Amino acid sequence: MNKYISTLLILILLTFKVSAESFVYITDQLDIPIRSDQSFGQNIIRLLPSGTELSLLQSTEDGWAQVQFDDTIGWIKSFYISNEPPAREELKKLTRTYNANKLLLSKLTSEKEVLETELLTLKQENTDLVIQSSKSKAEKEHIEQIYQDALKLEHENEKHIQEKLQLKTELQLAENNTQIQKDTSSRNWFIVGAIVLFFGMIIGFIIPGLFNRRRY
Repeated sequence: MNKYISTLLILILLTFKVSAESFVYITDQLDIPIRSDQSFGQNIIRLLPSGTELSLLQSTEDGWAQVQFDDTIGWIKSFYISNEPPAREELKKLTRTYNANKLLLSKLTSEKEVLETELLTLKQENTDLVIQSSKSKAEKEHIEQIYQDALKLEHENEKHIQEKLQLKTELQLAENNTQIQKDTSSRNWFIVGAIVLFFGMIIGFIIPGLFNRRRY
């Protein structure tokens, strides 16, 4: 009895309305008509191509399904629809995805090559900058050494100038002393000559007088 009730409930659920959120797909290769009622005749509302996604509203035991596409609601035979998209449509979708991915891969490959070229250029520029930095550092050290040598030479020049001035001063003093000595020597010789002359004059006056006295 319970088994019979369970089977009956399942049939009822399959027969009556299902959730409007359910989606089904047209599976036939031909365009399938949506009809205004559950019959074959002049009741076609519109035709739908294979792979069209529909909202399933309800299905019946005699093989009809009520569906909605955009604003159109109608009936279609259940064997024309499936819960999964047709393999042909999936293949088309996958082919489009593959082609898009292939195009994207080609684009990414090109961008990768451009980036690799830019990276090599940046590496070369970095190497050149390192070399230039080394040269600049060496030039800076050379300039600093020249500056230090210049300061040293300037200090030595100042020292030589001071020594030269000192030697000039000493030479001037020596010349002054020599001149003083010359003047002193000349003065001494003048005094000695004057004394000699004085004593000569005295002798010249005294000796003749003595000779004259002896004669008388």
